[in-house]
Amino acid sequence: MTALPDCFCPADGTRVPGGSLDWCCPVCRGPLDLDFAPTPASLKSLTGRVNSLWRYAECLPLSAPTVSLGEGRTPLVTLREGVSAKLDFLMPTLSFKDRGAVLLAELALRLRPRRVLADSSGNAGTAIAAYCARAALPCTVYVPGGTSPKKLEQIEAHGAQVRLVDGDREAAALAAREAADEPGTFYASHVHNPYFLHGTKTYVHELWEDLGGRLPDVLVVPVGNGTLLLGAALAVAELHGAGLIDRRPALYAVQAAAVAPLAHAWDEGADDLVGTTPTAPTSAEGIAVPRPPRARQILRAVRDSGGAFLTVTEDQIRHAQRDLASQGLYVESTGVACWAAVRDGVLGTRTAVVPLCGAGAKTGLARERASSGSDGSGPGPLTTAQP
Repeated sequence: MTALPDCFCPADGTRVPGGSLDWCCPVCRGPLDLDFAPTPASLKSLTGRVNSLWRYAECLPLSAPTVSLGEGRTPLVTLREGVSAKLDFLMPTLSFKDRGAVLLAELALRLRPRRVLADSSGNAGTAIAAYCARAALPCTVYVPGGTSPKKLEQIEAHGAQVRLVDGDREAAALAAREAADEPGTFYASHVHNPYFLHGTKTYVHELWEDLGGRLPDVLVVPVGNGTLLLGAALAVAELHGAGLIDRRPALYAVQAAAVAPLAHAWDEGADDLVGTTPTAPTSAEGIAVPRPPRARQILRAVRDSGGAFLTVTEDQIRHAQRDLASQGLYVESTGVACWAAVRDGVLGTRTAVVPLCGAGAKTGLARERASSGSDGSGPGPLTTAQP
């Protein structure tokens, strides 16, 4: 087995040896990054490779997959002139989380833990349960009590144990982290474990390949815990560092206005979360994260890219979901947030790609909610958080 790279804490520099079951920094308990700086292959050399995310082997910290379900290589379709959508809901478990989950399952196979734990609002838990089933690893998923019944059914169908936690998404995460400290436990955290980010970054490597060795002006990404955005930032840095792109796209992060702690921090010009941001119910449950552990990294990545934060109301989410359905794309409410943010032309003439991250069959149509700025007859105004 090839030696695993070490992890390190981006906050204080503490190092964790590769192959350890430690899931966080032993000093500050924060998330870890991976000491891994790959060089991507040229566009020409990708011809004829396996038609999954594993075609970007040079950029992945694990090789020779054994649990792959063919994840990745999702279609890119035009929504309107200048704006395309990547259909990441066409994954084995119907969400983009498969990109990171397959890396976590591969890592767990190498570490041989007694059990695997995860926490999730649904999609990450489903993906980890599926890949653990593929790897014949026992899995338990902690979820908040309000998780969609359809997502719970999918998790259980893969043989994982579901632990319902009273409270919100953060309560489920806290319960899982407490259990993760037990000996012999692999915490398959899509937030704390950096292998997950190195899986999600393949989203951008695929865009680069599909667009003939270039990237759009703007990458629009939904942000709760920020795993897709941080993965995108990794891929952009790799491609730019290798001289395979001559400019970096701006990263635009989208949050539901009901739960927007990062957009609030951005509006305040802060480098980290600011106090306690008021929250409200949202149909975009997948990004309803009041205190993302990687907040500082997310804010820095957006700022360094020349991007910004956008927020969308519940009415905008609902109307965007129906708009996409009218175009033949049935996407869950969290997954339509980016289209809700840009479909009215906020990006001007710049080219952009939005991810459609989860299938509508997972949650159904977003319920109508009252929201400021809309009388229910149409989308409310787009809110752009100012840096």
